Amino acid sequence: VVWAKDEDGRVGGFVVEKDAPGFRAQDIEGKFSLRMSRTSECWFENCRIPAENRLPKASGLRAPLSCLSQARVGVAWGVIGAAIDCYETALTYAKAREQFGRPIAGFQLVQEKLVWMVQEITKAQLLALRLTRMMEAGKARPAQISLAKRNNVWMALQCARKARDILGAVGITDTYSVIRHLMNLETVYTYEGTHDIHTLVVGQDITGIDAFGG
Repeated sequence: VVWAKDEDGRVGGFVVEKDAPGFRAQDIEGKFSLRMSRTSECWFENCRIPAENRLPKASGLRAPLSCLSQARVGVAWGVIGAAIDCYETALTYAKAREQFGRPIAGFQLVQEKLVWMVQEITKAQLLALRLTRMMEAGKARPAQISLAKRNNVWMALQCARKARDILGAVGITDTYSVIRHLMNLETVYTYEGTHDIHTLVVGQDITGIDAFGG
C-alpha cells in the first residue's frame, strides 16, 4: 500500500502490485539493526495502476495517521519487552559475575542502574496500559500516543545502554541479547515518528503553539 497525493492534491491509499509497470523495489543491504525485517527502497517511474486499486475509504490524512497511531501504540508496548529482557539479563549477570571477592550486584553503582531500570519499566507499563484503555474507549488523542511512544522507546534504549554497561565487554557479543536490543532500539527511536517529532507533537498540544516550522 502506497500513500500518495492524487491530481486534486488529496492523500489516498493505493495498492501497487510488485509487478506493476514502472515500479521496482530493492532491498537495503548491510543493516546492523532490525535485520529480521526486510527494508526496501522503492522507485516509481511513470507507474500506472488501475482505478480499482485505490482504497475507497482512505481519503485524506486520517487513514494513514490512523495506521500510525495503531503502530505507535504497538511500539510503546513492544519496547517494554526489550527493556525487560535487558534488565533480566543484566540482573542475572550481575549476581553471577564476581569482582573483588563478591558479585558486582553488590556494588552501589550497579544497583543504581538496576533500580533505575525497574523504576522506568514499571512507569512505562502503566503508561502503555492507560493509553491502551483510552484507545479502547475511543478517547486517546494523538499527543497522548506520541507521549507514550516517545517515553517508552527512550526508556528502553536507556535500559539497553545501562545493561550493556553492567555486562562490560561481553555486552557487545552475541552471547547476550543486549547488544541486539540496543541496535534495534536505535532504529525504533527513529521510526514511526522520530523522538524529536513526537516532542513537537506533545509540545504543540500543551502550549497550543505550532513549532514545526521554526
